[in-house]
Amino acid sequence: MDHTPKHSLLTLLNALKEASKALHTPTNPFSFLFPTDSRPAIDTLLDLEAKAHAAFSSDPNLSNLSRILSSLPTLIDKLHKHRGYFPRSLLHRHLTNCKISHLAHALRSEIQSYIDRVTVRDLVDTLQEPSSGDDEQHQVKALVEFRQRLSQGFDLEFQDLVLRAKVFTLLECVLLENSNSSSTHVKEEAAMTIAALVKFNKDVFVGLVLMGPTIKALIAMASACSVRILSSLIKFIRSPLVDEILCSGEIPKIIGFLRSTELGIRVAALDCVLELGYIGRREVVEAMVKAGVVEILMDLQRGGCSECDCDFAFGNCVSRFAIQVEVGEGLGAEEKREVKSEILRIVKETSENEAEFATVSAEILWGSSP
Repeated sequence: MDHTPKHSLLTLLNALKEASKALHTPTNPFSFLFPTDSRPAIDTLLDLEAKAHAAFSSDPNLSNLSRILSSLPTLIDKLHKHRGYFPRSLLHRHLTNCKISHLAHALRSEIQSYIDRVTVRDLVDTLQEPSSGDDEQHQVKALVEFRQRLSQGFDLEFQDLVLRAKVFTLLECVLLENSNSSSTHVKEEAAMTIAALVKFNKDVFVGLVLMGPTIKALIAMASACSVRILSSLIKFIRSPLVDEILCSGEIPKIIGFLRSTELGIRVAALDCVLELGYIGRREVVEAMVKAGVVEILMDLQRGGCSECDCDFAFGNCVSRFAIQVEVGEGLGAEEKREVKSEILRIVKETSENEAEFATVSAEILWGSSP
């Protein structure tokens, strides 16, 4: 199926789905038909029925949907026949209204299942194509549409589709491809989709992130977007991911992003460092200190940058880091005191003068907002 017929079919399906939302059992059993605001939806569905049957006839996967839709006119006719207020008419009308409501629900469910299959199939097909020119645009479009579906909330049937299609593995493959076969833009979109899968169902996809190459690939990508995604994953997965980053020896690389020539990467790296300081246990914080995080933050706070006014981004960043560690969840009370003392020692050694040391140490000791 090429893109134009497929687009037309999906447009039709979405129109049917939208119209069916208004079909619900009326609360007033004495109403002759559905509420007035449902009448346009019924008319729309009846108008779309002929078009739908013609469009569905070529796809066996839509046969059940066609069968459900074909029963709608009969139910509407029954509703028109029972207009009286006799008990028998009231009962028939109420039962018919219930049947229409159930039909509308079944219609929406069938349509969503079909759209879900198309969404997953399109994603798999496009990710397996070489990404260049129009193909790259198709990949990005498929990834965005897939994330939009994930944002609707957890759905077990949709998750089964995703797992059977090995979507997560395909996304990892995109992250690991060399720059000639997959652009940075496509890789970033794939990384955002992995993060969306983790939020879609933490119980299933966190383990895949921890066991796979996602984190190393994000760090190797070294873009502002990849570092932001890494930070969001750290915030969401917390200690298990932070410990994995420590064990993989990636802490110095993350700290190194603070020295990037790109402002966006430095800003994203600062957010990541603050998250690590808040969540990490003592070994994590010690690895950060050993990698020179305090010295680098002193430079950022002191020097700012020429690209823009960085006071907001890097202002008080040394004390912000110290406070994150102090109020964080990874260290005990005694460990926090020892780490603070170590940070103050480094601040004293790296300060250019007594005034700078007095200012920064006061912020650490008395607290500035993290």
